[in-house]
Amino acid sequence: MKTTSARALGRTVWVLPGGRIPFPSHGDEPQFTSFDQLCVLNTGDDSACLEMTIYYADQEPVGPYQITVEPRRIRHFRFNDLINPEAIRLDRPFGAVVRSQTPVVVQMTRQDTRMPGSLALLGLTAFADQ
Repeated sequence: MKTTSARALGRTVWVLPGGRIPFPSHGDEPQFTSFDQLCVLNTGDDSACLEMTIYYADQEPVGPYQITVEPRRIRHFRFNDLINPEAIRLDRPFGAVVRSQTPVVVQMTRQDTRMPGSLALLGLTAFADQ
């Protein structure tokens, strides 16, 4: 099947209200480190330059965090790895707003390894605003 130019699917603003990186982790790193992870699908012909702002209950928002997803690609990145402008706090509730100049599709996954010898994995699609 030949790849053809695709219309960019998705939205330009995504909201993730239920973030919380579980802590502590048990098991080998990095595969069994607890995390919240964002998966971004860019079906369009242009790079998607994302800006993400993190919201906490007891402080002003932090951001923007910058992420690029190449055309017709998917990219996974862990919130744990976001350090600029500041590291995401472990085991603390947060929300995120992701903005992109080109439509993308966003999904969040959580891996929880707080209990020794057990693993919980949860996936959810974000709320698309625009």
